[in-house]
Formats: sequence, structure tokens, C-alpha cells
Amino acid sequence: RIHLMAGRVPMGADRAAVAGEMETTFIENLRYAADLLAQEDMIGLVEPINNRITDPRYFLNTPHQAAAILEKVGRPNLKLQLDLFHCQIMDGNLSRNLETYFPLIGHIQIAQVPGRHEPDSPGELNFPYIFELLESLGYTGYVGCEYAPKGDTLEGLGWLRSYWQSRGLQHGGTSK
Repeated sequence: RIHLMAGRVPMGADRAAVAGEMETTFIENLRYAADLLAQEDMIGLVEPINNRITDPRYFLNTPHQAAAILEKVGRPNLKLQLDLFHCQIMDGNLSRNLETYFPLIGHIQIAQVPGRHEPDSPGELNFPYIFELLESLGYTGYVGCEYAPKGDTLEGLGWLRSYWQSRGLQHGGTSK
């Protein structure tokens, strides 16, 4: 799997004025990349990144926009990389978005909102609920932790050990 980035709105350009041309170029580039990736049996991922905090000029901002572009591209080896941090900032409604876009999802990333720290840090998202929802939907892929640890990395993974224990699992997610 490889992340295929959408690019940024040119400095000083009006987003609405260049959106059509940028989308056309992105779709052409995605088709080209998807065809190359298919030769290697690889999946390309597109990730909406919020333009409210992280990158005001990034072109692809919402799962709705990404889904529409993936449909236009029409390649089965292109999927949605859904970063719940960005999704929450741009749209909220995570449960419905996960359900709606589940068939397109090729990778999930997590971070607490608004601080972009560990899932058990104070914030808006209920990760035990989200993890259970992903399980109920049948998600079997990896969940990437794309956050800024508040301290030591190993200490910062305490949330995962606690989550596994709450589920009756041992270190590594294996059953007792």
C-alpha cells in the first residue's frame, strides 16, 4: 500500500477557481499510478487531510470528495486512507462515515482530536467505541497511529495495552 498525495492549491490561487483543473489532473495521475501499481499487485491510498488546521492548501479534504474522485478514477486497487483525526475535524459523524465509506477503506489512521495525541488522551473521540464499530464492520486491516506522543513512545502505547486487557487479550492482541 502506498499513499498517493493530492497536492496543494497553488499559493495565492482561489480554491474554487482551480478545483476543476486540479481534480482533472489528480484523476489522470491516479489512473496512471493505479495502472502501474496493479502491475505490482499494490494498493494506492488517497487520504483527505483537513484544511482547517493541518494544511489549508491541501486539495483533498473530505471523505466525500475522496469517494467521488475514487469513483471517477474507477480502479479497484485505489482505496481510501481514512484518518479519523482529519475526518472528525472536517465532518464529524465518524460512525456514519465509517459505515458509508467502509467498502472504499484501505487503511485507517487514528489520533485524538483536537490535540493529535494518544487515543486515551482527553478529546472528542471514543476509541473503544470506534474500534468495536470497525470490528463489527469487518475491518481486518491495520490501524495506523499517526499522533504526537505526549511523552515516551512506549509509555504512550499504554492505551493499547489497556485496550487489549479490556477485551481479554494479551500483549500483541492474541487471545488468552
